[in-house]
Order: sequence, then C-alpha cells, then structure tokens
Amino acid sequence: MRRLLRRGLALLPILGVLAGGAWALWLRPLAVPVAAEEDEVPLEVYGIGTVEARVRSAVGLEVAGTLTELFADHGDRVPQGAVLARLDTRQQDARVAEAKAAVGQARAARARAEATILKAHSLLDKRRQAAGRRQQLLAKGSVSVEVAEDSAADLRVAEAELAVAQSDLAVAEAAVADSEARLRYESARLDRYTLTAPFDALVIARHKELGAAVNPGEPLFTLIAPDSVWALVHIDEASAGGLAEGLAATVRLRSLPGATFRARVTRIELESDRVTEERKVYLKCEVCPPRVYLAEQVEATIAVGRLPRAVLVPQMAIDGFDGRSGTVWTIEDGRLARRALSFGRRMLDGRLEVTGGLPDGVRPVVAAASGLREGRRADPLGAPP
Repeated sequence: MRRLLRRGLALLPILGVLAGGAWALWLRPLAVPVAAEEDEVPLEVYGIGTVEARVRSAVGLEVAGTLTELFADHGDRVPQGAVLARLDTRQQDARVAEAKAAVGQARAARARAEATILKAHSLLDKRRQAAGRRQQLLAKGSVSVEVAEDSAADLRVAEAELAVAQSDLAVAEAAVADSEARLRYESARLDRYTLTAPFDALVIARHKELGAAVNPGEPLFTLIAPDSVWALVHIDEASAGGLAEGLAATVRLRSLPGATFRARVTRIELESDRVTEERKVYLKCEVCPPRVYLAEQVEATIAVGRLPRAVLVPQMAIDGFDGRSGTVWTIEDGRLARRALSFGRRMLDGRLEVTGGLPDGVRPVVAAASGLREGRRADPLGAPP
C-alpha cells in the first residue's frame, strides 16, 4: 500500500504539468492579432513601365548623297529650323545654275517676241493707212484697181504677221513659265540637301558620320521634344477600374530609388493588351528630374480615391479566397469562430477591404497562430479599446 502511495505521489507533479499544459493549450485565452477599423484609407494602384517621349522622330533627307556637314550630335538641344546636316550639293548647284540660265533665255525670247509684236502692229497700222488712201484715190480714178488690190493684199499680210507674232509671244511666255517651274523644282530639290530640325528638339542619337553615303529616307538623327517626355506604365485590368485622367501619381526612377516625383495621369489607352491583360497609362511629371533617360524603368503609384472607413484583412489570412469571398477566423463574444466574408478592393500591401458578412463588434483575425480552435477563448491584439 505504501508503495502504491509513493508512486501516486510521484505522479502528481507529472499530472500537474500535464494539466497545466492542457489548460494552456485548450483553456487559456489565446492572444491573436485582429483588424481594426481604419479611417481615410487611401486607394492606390501600382504599375511598372518606362520613360518615353510622346513626340519622337527619326529624321532624314529625301534625296541620296554624301554627308559633307554635320551640325548636331547626341545630347544637343536644337531650335526649330536649325540646320542639322547637309549633303554634297555640287551637282545640284549645277542643275540650279542651268535652270537659271534657261529662265534667262526664255525671258529673252519673250522680250524678242514682244518686240516683234510691236513691229507687227506698226507695220499693220502703216499698211492700213496706205490701203485706205489707195481706196480713196481709186474712187477718184487717180490709181488703178490693180494698185488698190495690191495695197489691200499687203494689209492682209500685215495682219497675218501680227497673228504669227502673237502666237510666238504665247509660246515664249509658256517657255518662261516652264523654265521658271523647273528652276523652282531644282531649287526646292537643292533645299532637300539640307536637313533642318522640324521642332524644338533634343538629339537622342546621330546615326551617320561625315562622308557616309545616305539613301533617301534613311534616318540621320533621332529627335524628341523635351517637353513631351512622360512615363508609360502598365496597370493590371483588375486594378484599373478607378483610373481617370487627371489623377495624381507618384513616380520613382530605377536610377533614383530614393527620390519620388509628382505626376498626373494624362492619357489612358482605349485598348488594353490582349496578352498581359494590362492597361497602358501615361503620366506627365509635375516635378521632373533634371535629366531623364528614355526606356528607363519606372514604378508608379496612382491615387484613385479613399475609403472613409474600412476593415482590412490580409489575403494570407483568408481561407478559400476566390477573388470575392472567403473564410476567416474572428473573435465573437470573446471566443474564436469561423465566418464567411465578402471582400472588395485590394490595397497595395495585399490587404482586402471587408465589404460584407462582418457584424458590428466582430473583429477578423489577421494572422495565423497555433492553437486556433472554434470556441476557444481569445484576446484581441491591435483592436481599439
């Protein structure tokens, strides 16, 4: 009997430890973090993209030739109309000189035709007067009919010569017009041997060097308008519902990770990417970096609104989440319970807005913990008093 009593007494500490463990495991209130209501929760969407230029042009010449002069290089700012490059113009200069000479010859021929007309008019007036006098003399019988007829014939010849002179003048004027048109053409073609900036531009690249043979339309420079630089970011369609032109944004450059730049949404493409299911959004900076590099990666956060009051639950704390609803642990009347909730918007930190299924006074658990069991007493951590 004493032996059994001693064994029983020896087991008492063990049983006490086991009982204490059981109490700690099953009966002691479990402290779990819960979500509290938050005020003025910002709604933001996130996107990654690149620095681009809305106005970007690869400019070249319309004629073939050899580069003899270059007036701009990478990084230069050039005003509209500034000369960028010029080809060898010697052959075209000769064509222009030839066209000028042809204009001079045509104008001289026109002047000669005009003088011929004046001469034909004078001759016609003289023969008209002579024919009139002979007709008067013929009526008086002072000259023969033959003389009067010869005078009338001379008048008709003078009239024909005037008509020929007028035709020659028309031909000469057409020749002048043709030569002047050719001169304008050759002069315009000469202008094409010079490349000028089509707008106030920043030179991004120069593609040819002096002495290079250039083909028509081949790019010599790539230009952008400095004030047209913006960021193109791609936003997941699932987050793009609240996007609108004019919304404020924050942009970070990969080369300046510690700096942020204010921007605004200036354009939203009407067609999304069919493969990536993303929307293209363009942002124009309000406070811009001193220098930008095209195609540099950017990260953008766009503010699309605010929630006046919301309860937010991390997605990792939701079981069976299907994009709209799921089941979470909650504390109800001081004990753990399982409750199905519906969810709305997603925050950038991965938390989801609770939109339905949560009674007043019930708080959802936001992090998994060992010992979670329905009906177990629980103490909330992080909830307002």
